[in-house]
Amino acid sequence: MSLWLDFLGAEIRYVDTPSFGVVRIAEAGREHAETLFLMHGIGGHIEAYAKNMVALADRFHVVAFDFVGHGLSAKRSDIDYMPMAYVAQLAELMDVLGVAAAHISGESLGGWVAGLFAERHPQRVKRLVLNTAAGIPIVSEKGLQDVRDLDELNRRNFGKPPSVESVRQRMQWLMHESNWHLVDDELIGSRLALYQRPEFQKTAPQVFGMMKRQEELDRQMIELESLRCDTLYLWTHHNPIHDLDAAEAACARTPGAKLYVMQANAGHWPQYEAPDEFNAVMRRFLSTGAA
Repeated sequence: MSLWLDFLGAEIRYVDTPSFGVVRIAEAGREHAETLFLMHGIGGHIEAYAKNMVALADRFHVVAFDFVGHGLSAKRSDIDYMPMAYVAQLAELMDVLGVAAAHISGESLGGWVAGLFAERHPQRVKRLVLNTAAGIPIVSEKGLQDVRDLDELNRRNFGKPPSVESVRQRMQWLMHESNWHLVDDELIGSRLALYQRPEFQKTAPQVFGMMKRQEELDRQMIELESLRCDTLYLWTHHNPIHDLDAAEAACARTPGAKLYVMQANAGHWPQYEAPDEFNAVMRRFLSTGAA
């Protein structure tokens, strides 16, 4: 089924922000009082949440958006493409949309941004879901090997124009091998079309260059002990780099946090690989605080 059939019932629109230019958002459930923001990973875009937007809009005003430099949001050359820049973008987007406080969730880089936002703006966060999030310590040899494997994948494709095969490899890296059938022509084609746009080609080195700025990244890690909102670590048994050991260690350092491990086979994209389970967990936690 087309991911754009999944989006039926959601509105795709563009909003202006003071510092980050035009931001593409997907929005559904505006009639609900409580808002949920969903944030994608590095190099990603709102299509990562195609299978969650409308489903979660039965209870929440749901907003997914493209980070600056990503998707169809503005491509800026004067932005420091580090996690704290995206934290500032989220704050501005909330202001523009008139949302004082919301539930916040993100996967990978989006989870890192969500954690930093909760740390810096605690009054604006109701409940927090860190979905296979980055920004927490790697604690296992397997996690370190996963970093080396990703570096090798990136090295093989560095300096080359994006292709069907390079996008396929990256999308398969995100998912458990039992879900590789989801990496279909439409999913690959939508990402490739975004990557091939001239404006993305200009800013891509800045966007992905974040990964080489290790000392700065270390200074922007989530201060887990500072999180005071209800927090859920939503993880998988097969998440690369920040594996289950990392999630358990981070959860133990976060006051009152809960850990939910997906029962379905999933890798780094549980919201796409097992959406029914993911959506049910999100509804329960955001509505009641239970996991």
